[in-house]
Amino acid sequence: MAKSPESEHPIKAYGYAARDTSGLLSPLTFSRRATGDKDVRFKVLYCGICHSDLHFVKNEWGFTTYPVIPGHEMVGVVTEVGNKVEKFKVGDKVGVGCLVGSCRSCQSCANDLENYCPKQILTYGFPYHDGTRTYGGYSDHMVADEHFVLSWPENLPLDSGAPLLCAGITTYSPLRHFGLDKPGMKVGVVGLGGLGHAAVKFAKAFGAEVTVFSTTPAKKQEALEGLKADHFIVSKDPEQMKSAASSLDGIIDTVSATHPIAPLISVLKPDGKLVLVGAPEKPLELAAFSLIAGRKIIAGSAIGGLKETQEMLDFAAKHGVTADIELIPIDYVNTAMERILKSDVRYRFVIDVANSLKAP
Repeated sequence: MAKSPESEHPIKAYGYAARDTSGLLSPLTFSRRATGDKDVRFKVLYCGICHSDLHFVKNEWGFTTYPVIPGHEMVGVVTEVGNKVEKFKVGDKVGVGCLVGSCRSCQSCANDLENYCPKQILTYGFPYHDGTRTYGGYSDHMVADEHFVLSWPENLPLDSGAPLLCAGITTYSPLRHFGLDKPGMKVGVVGLGGLGHAAVKFAKAFGAEVTVFSTTPAKKQEALEGLKADHFIVSKDPEQMKSAASSLDGIIDTVSATHPIAPLISVLKPDGKLVLVGAPEKPLELAAFSLIAGRKIIAGSAIGGLKETQEMLDFAAKHGVTADIELIPIDYVNTAMERILKSDVRYRFVIDVANSLKAP
């Protein structure tokens, strides 16, 4: 018989869990494993709320096992390390993002691309090496193999830096990989939510000229004045889209709702790249000739490996890139989820875990 979350491991833990497809989160006493030779244990101080947390707690992707404790944008302070840990010591500030395990032997892992390992282990809701399930950062503490723990730069704020562990790396990685990280590149960003605002900030930090595409005209001021984008285009206005034809080197498309991509392909230069980081439910409609005519590329990208994620954090610290956040107590989390559904957040909720999660 399977053990309960509270009894499967020796170290008592406390967090907020969803227990069914309602997605409602409430307190749960559970347990975490003892600190292994290569493990780092840390007190969670802050944890960002990602839109995928909402999908997961409601089982909208069809593979959630309950109870589930979400959260893959967590930062904290090390309280214990295993006797073979080399990179961290008690008192260090650290982060854990979307991954806590991989096979460490495939070609992707050998190339520091654990995010493309076929046996990757996500930070919550996935079977770990020992057969138990992983639990995320809406909790009082975390334990992870040191390979999947990130060193937190001294001058990067913990609270507004936390969302970089998902939203940050999800946009930084394709900008780097597809060569859109050079000064003077003309880069488009589609959608101005948690991912989109991070994409704008990183592209600007790389020295790009940035155009924001949105269906919401009211976002023009926040795009241009708040985020310092260079141009703003209402993507459902054919005249505005026509005026931008063949002007961009690449586009980061962060939108997860179904939307037409043909107009976006039309604003790419020859050899331009449209990179999808949002995942609409319905298949894309695509005329092959729109790609053939300009040797254009449609690609996808998912988070980043551990080496690149560390590089991203260090870059963010150097260039002052942080997320725009609303800091909340953990008992506000269900309201926050409702507001995320309505896109009523600028641009990321972060849970003040240390100051609001109290064990019974």
